[in-house]
Amino acid sequence: MRLVFLGYQTWGCVALRALIDAGHEVVLVITHPSSDQPYESIWSDSVAALAADQDIRCLTRTYANDDEVATLVRESGAALLVSSDWRTWLSPDIYTLVANGAINVHDGLLPRYGGFAPLNWAVVNGEKEVGVTVHFMNDEFDLGDIVLQRRVPAGPDETATDLFHRTLPLFAELTVEAVRQIADGTAVRTPQDPACATFFHKRSEHDSLIVWTAEPEFICRLVRAQSVPYPSAFTFHQGRKLEVLSASLSSRPYGGTAGRVFCRVDGGVAIVAGPASWTGANRAVVLHEVRIDQGQPLKAADYFTRMGDYLGGGA
Repeated sequence: MRLVFLGYQTWGCVALRALIDAGHEVVLVITHPSSDQPYESIWSDSVAALAADQDIRCLTRTYANDDEVATLVRESGAALLVSSDWRTWLSPDIYTLVANGAINVHDGLLPRYGGFAPLNWAVVNGEKEVGVTVHFMNDEFDLGDIVLQRRVPAGPDETATDLFHRTLPLFAELTVEAVRQIADGTAVRTPQDPACATFFHKRSEHDSLIVWTAEPEFICRLVRAQSVPYPSAFTFHQGRKLEVLSASLSSRPYGGTAGRVFCRVDGGVAIVAGPASWTGANRAVVLHEVRIDQGQPLKAADYFTRMGDYLGGGA
């Protein structure tokens, strides 16, 4: 099938490589400019470099809705546009220029996890499964008809990094299968229910700040959602930013003021946490590994030389 491809980062590279290896004729590639934004500087394999290696014309765009793109798509003779990790809205004025429109390969289970960083948000929310969805594009972001969807169980101790590596191979498999079904006319389009849709924003540094009055279970999920190489969950200790690299729930409840560095326990250091921490109803968050100033990881039991300090806020 003759295709135009829009993609970015490692997800885009995996999908583009799979299409090439499957024998499809990719005649034009459009990718985003490189970025130093934290979530765009990891998993950052270059779609532009892959296109150059394959002698495919490549444009760099933040948005792909301009007249030059329209002209090139119209003249390409492509039957379908395929996107993977394309991060901006694509106008119907572009994808209606080809016979079969456009499909997008999304790293989340639609309609619940539209938008950005679906794996991180899913871990934060304690979801028991994640996955990949291939859907047609329409004029609403991530709400077009679903073609294929594959689910992957998410274990209680798995990190966002674990789930990235488990879901990434699905990008190759589902991209090729969806294009095959569209080419041979067997694709089944399943409309999404907008009432079930949730659109998540990009994660920023503020989203990784630990609030010690939150449920301890939530705090532990936040740490797993922000696993290396993602920007780590963090707090403040004695005026310094302290990254939390691994944590668990204590085996018993601890009471007092949320954020209190309480005691050494369970191989780490217990921090009082939870909305009812003063009643003793919540278990503590046990810090196991921390880091300061992007330095080397430290065992929390070695970092905290005394008990009784407080974590939180900016102090």
